[in-house]
Amino acid sequence: MEYYVIYFFLTLALSTLFSMGGVGSAIGLVPIFSMMGMPLNLAKAIGLFINSASTITASIMNFFRGVLDIKFAIPLIISIMIATPIGAWMSQYVQKEIIEWVLVAFLVVSALLLIFSNREQKVVYDKAWILYVIGATVGLISGTIGVGGGSLIMPLLILLGFDAKKAAYAISFVIPFSTLGAFATYLSFVDMDWTLLGVVTVAAIIGGYLGDRIMHYRLTPSQVKKLIAVVLLLLAIKMIYKLIGA
Repeated sequence: MEYYVIYFFLTLALSTLFSMGGVGSAIGLVPIFSMMGMPLNLAKAIGLFINSASTITASIMNFFRGVLDIKFAIPLIISIMIATPIGAWMSQYVQKEIIEWVLVAFLVVSALLLIFSNREQKVVYDKAWILYVIGATVGLISGTIGVGGGSLIMPLLILLGFDAKKAAYAISFVIPFSTLGAFATYLSFVDMDWTLLGVVTVAAIIGGYLGDRIMHYRLTPSQVKKLIAVVLLLLAIKMIYKLIGA
């Protein structure tokens, strides 16, 4: 029982924080679950499903609020739906240590992009092909390491000149299309703990709701991005210490 309570509140806290930035919490939860002793492939599968649960909640609220630009999200949806399951399938043939180092690099790059992507843009590069390339590249990587990819897509879109909140709303809508496909792929070679999956999914839905409310009414996008970046860098340092010390 205590085991499930710990995972519930851990998922609730991180899902609330990351949904405030319009990204899924798997990028934070997967390394933490792994460091707590959970098999890496199981952590990735659960992380992908959690991302779906929390971002679906936020997307439903954004749709009814009228702030979601579905046309803008379509190129990302198409490319990431194809690429993410391919990355998930490839991951079973890649050594665990290599995936963990890729995850560390993903954490650091995402954090740096979140910190340094808030400069004012004079030009907006909004061609559809660049959205297809971003979706395919991030989908392949995120499927391999078991995260949704929103924490990487969002700063890239901001660097291209898109509005931070518009990007966050679109990414919340895109993530379930990628993560559910990758989750189904992982089920083909992972022994799932269905009780744990149910517990953390409930926590992720509540966290997605709380985070979206806080983002919309309490904090600025800049404040949220910096807070998430600090969490990602701390996780990267912890993982590097574990990998070097192993």
